[in-house]
Amino acid sequence: MSTQTPIRRTTVPQIAARKGGDPIVSLTSYHAHTAAIVDKYADFILVGDSLGMVMHGMDSTLGVSLDLMIMHGKAVMRGTQRALVVVDMPFGSYEESPAIAFRNAARIMKETGCGAVKLEGGARMADTIRFLTERGIPVMAHIGLTPQSSNVMGGFKTQGRDEDDWPLHEADAKAVTQAGAFAIVLEGMVEPLAALITKQVAIPTIGIGASAECDGQILVLEDMLGLNAWTPKFVKVYGDLGPAIDRAVSQYAQEVKDRSFPGEDEVYR
Repeated sequence: MSTQTPIRRTTVPQIAARKGGDPIVSLTSYHAHTAAIVDKYADFILVGDSLGMVMHGMDSTLGVSLDLMIMHGKAVMRGTQRALVVVDMPFGSYEESPAIAFRNAARIMKETGCGAVKLEGGARMADTIRFLTERGIPVMAHIGLTPQSSNVMGGFKTQGRDEDDWPLHEADAKAVTQAGAFAIVLEGMVEPLAALITKQVAIPTIGIGASAECDGQILVLEDMLGLNAWTPKFVKVYGDLGPAIDRAVSQYAQEVKDRSFPGEDEVYR
């Protein structure tokens, strides 16, 4: 008989219970091998629709399909054992009606095995969030700077610089909380507003460019590893992998050209 204790995944109630407690650690991941590394440290992993830009070279997240999210969600689930995995609902998969949102969210959860979905929007999405949660689909909300709405917002602009706009963001946070979301991502939001919302709502806030005042933090993995040519101002770059990969590929290419690449006798002896 095996004496090993089975590894149990972090659950949605466990994340929700972290409100006001130990900070929640999160990163994005889109494939199995990085997910396996992140899994050791993150409380939840987001399979974000940012994969369209990071992995597939798209100009925005708008071209990401449901099938693409499911494919990457499956990969992340294969690479993880302990972190809660949350999968983004892509643009066009949930806005039309709560019923369509449920159909697509159910497909994501069935086909990937993930523990929750995330969708963008505040008060306007409250009815949809309520519809999903009442039918057994855990929802993480996302307010503030919402990339899928960047065309309406006029680009990627920090939210809350004008205090006259604060009540709208506060109302969004309260609406998604009351609708049943278990956590809220606050993106691109000035610190005083993020701090205020964090105090006002009973569920954890997860900041991305919204200061350390939130209950947790999330970053795009490739941004914090220095793999992208450009990163947002709020991102601290913890690694230097882009230049390191460039140096490694350059060395390999040069060794091939110089015929100094290891020969069979060196590799197999």
